[in-house]
This record gives sequence, C-alpha cells and structure tokens, in this order.
Amino acid sequence: MILTFDKEILEQACKEIIETILVCLPNAFKGTVYRIGLPPQMIAQRVSSGIIENDRKTISWGLPQRSDYNPPGKSWNEYMDKPGRPLEAMAWCVERQRSWTAEDSRIDARSVRLQVEGISEDVYHMEPVLIRKEDLFFGNGSNIEYAKNIQNETLWKDSDYVVVAIIKIHFLHNTIKIADFQTRTIKKLSRALGTELMSYQLKKQLYEDKKQLAEDKLNSCNILADSLRNTISKTGLIFSLIKLELGVLRKQWETLLLELSDKKDMKCEAVETLNHILDQMDGKCGKLGKNLINLQNKFINLSLPPEGGLNWIRMQIENKWNQLFNEIPFDDEQTGEIRSSLDYLKSSLFVGRDPDLLARYSRIPESLKTEWIDLIYKDIQSLDFQYLNRLTYILENPSLNLPYQEKSRKSLLYLKALAEIMGQLENSTNIVLREVLNGDYVDPSPNVLNKIAV
Repeated sequence: MILTFDKEILEQACKEIIETILVCLPNAFKGTVYRIGLPPQMIAQRVSSGIIENDRKTISWGLPQRSDYNPPGKSWNEYMDKPGRPLEAMAWCVERQRSWTAEDSRIDARSVRLQVEGISEDVYHMEPVLIRKEDLFFGNGSNIEYAKNIQNETLWKDSDYVVVAIIKIHFLHNTIKIADFQTRTIKKLSRALGTELMSYQLKKQLYEDKKQLAEDKLNSCNILADSLRNTISKTGLIFSLIKLELGVLRKQWETLLLELSDKKDMKCEAVETLNHILDQMDGKCGKLGKNLINLQNKFINLSLPPEGGLNWIRMQIENKWNQLFNEIPFDDEQTGEIRSSLDYLKSSLFVGRDPDLLARYSRIPESLKTEWIDLIYKDIQSLDFQYLNRLTYILENPSLNLPYQEKSRKSLLYLKALAEIMGQLENSTNIVLREVLNGDYVDPSPNVLNKIAV
C-alpha cells in the first residue's frame, strides 16, 4: 500500500489544514504543505501554499514561481545534510521526524538564504506529518528500502512512523517560541492531516478490495483488523480538536462581550498577582513555585468550559498552593491576597455568561443568545452529533458576527464528518469480525460493503 491521491483531493486537504492554522493562529501569515514521497527517494514536493490577507479572512493560494521544491520536487539526496552545503530544516524534519522552529531568523542554523546570502528569512515552524508504518504498509514496513543519512545510518530504523508530509507556517517576527502554544497547536493539527490522508487512502483501498472481502473472508478480516485498529483510535484526537474549536469560539465570544468591560483582563490580573507573590518569596518555593508559575501562565491561553475550568484550577493550581501553605509560612495579608486571586481566577471562567454583561449586549436576539451560551459553555464529555448539528446551524446566523465564525463552522463540519466516517468504519468492521470469529460468516451484503468503503 502506498499513499496515492487524486491531485485535487490532496491539494484540497492541504489547503484546509493551512486555512485552519492561519485562521486559528493570529500571528501566522503564510502556510505551505510539502508531500514527502516514499523511501528511499523521499521526494519533497510543494503541494499547496497560501498567504492570509490583512483582513484575516481571505487567503491567496498559489506556488511561488521559482522554488526547488515546486514539482517535480527534490529527492532526499538533494536536501539531506551533507558537508559543504547549507543545512536545510526540511532535512532535519524528515530525518529526525521532529519539528524545527526558527524563532529568530537572524541566527537560524538551517536558513539556506542566511547561510548562502547572509539574508535572514521569516520566522517559521516546520512540523512533520507522521503515519504509522503498520498503517501505511499493512505490517510490511520491514520490507521497505529506507534511505540512509551521510553516516550511512538507515533512517527511521527505530521508529514506528514514516514522514508523509511537512507543514511549514510563517509567523510575524518575535511572535513564536519553541514549544509554545502555537507550535503545539500545529503539532496537533499535523496529526489531523495524517488522519485525513490515511482516511482518504483507506476509503480507496477498501473499495478496491470489495471483491476480495467476499472471496477470502479470513484474510480480509485480518487486514481490516490490522489496518483499521490504529486509525479508529484516532477518534479521540478528533474529539480533542472539536473541544479545541469550541475553545476558539468561546474566546471569540468573550472578546466581543468584553470589549467595553473592566473584566476582560481578569485572567491576566489574577495570574500576575499570584506570580508576583511567588517571585517575592526569593526562591523559598523551590520547584513547586516554578511549576505553579508555568501552570498559571499556561492557564491564560486556555479557554475551558466553566465546570472543566474549575476542575483544572483546583487540580493544577489551587492544590499546589495548598501544598505551599503547608510547607511555607505566609502572613495573613499574603494568604488573603492569594485566596482572593484564586477566586478571581475562577470567576474569569464565567464572564462569557455573566448576566449583567449579557443583559447589556444587545447585538443578537435574546433567544439566540440563550441557546448560543448554553451550547458553547456545555462541558461535553463525548462525541454528540446532535449537539454539533445544532451548533453548526447556529453558526450560520450572521448576527453572531464572530471574527472567524464561518471558519469555525467549516472546521466543525469537517471534524464531524471525519468522526462519522470513523464510526462507520468501526461498526462495519465489527460486523465482519464478529461473524468470522463466531464461525457463522456469510458474505457481506452490498450495503455492508458500501459502508466499509465510505
């Protein structure tokens, strides 16, 4: 099995992931996806590239007129690390299956222009898209001839994955750091692209194997079990991405609601107070204090539903403060300030449905406002297609006037469709497996086979 797609399908999948990243990350302005061919040649070829306009709504698509990675692309031997030629971030991502972040373009060790022309480029992040060897090669990955590096070491020898694509996102200067929220978001979305590519491939492969499924029941059952087990497990990632999109919607809503309110900086004010108290302790809090500062700073970038947010604060922040109270003597004034700041932090979770703020916000009808609040602040614990249907329906209403409303709606529709495909694959596969394992196998009906091939 190899990854083969129609050009239009592959380009559309790449455009959707670029659009998702550019819209979700306000400091990102350009995105490119490169396809990495099969080993040992591993030809890196630019598939799609887009630049978001200043209005953050329109994206211009198209490949640069001149680039070594435009079709037909560059083979591994042309971009791998070799003495006497510039180092490329592409080689790092492909060989090590790890991301590369150029947070300072002036000292980027893998900027070809900087090394050759002395000209710094944009700051950027490159993320490999990985697919398990077992999924891609149906368990025959050990028979593949893999490429070697300059030390004659076989690439990916000890890895369960192969690199099928590279996502490159350009950012505004001084807006990105290694392993920050933005790069972690790109990493999560790279997994979504890998899942989507694998899903397209599985649909095509399963459709072509329709006849074989009827003729060779046991062998087909084993192939389905091996190839789909890990793919179906990606449903958890889909749910995580849906919750991430809900967080984006909550941030957009709260930004609109709090435009003229003195509550818009509640999170930051509470965290700054808590961090300041820890800084004043002159290192007495040790590792626990440093951990608390990191967690409190992390909370600023989270957008959780109130119930889930309260649990997060109690487990990640408040419990550690209680531990500090038992270990270090705080005076009454400090203790009161800490408790007050923790309460203020918890209150920040509820600003999006604050009755006074909602009463003053008259840009949307009351009935729509009530249902909208109930939906985006609901603490969902599992995939709920009825809930997603209602949410995407409401997002069609232009009176909400959210900055990235249409993009969020499309993202949720895309994730819902992907989850439904996974569910159909799981159900259909279980039918076949159950019949074979029980020894009462009958040839699948055309309806069952069509579900498997969806």
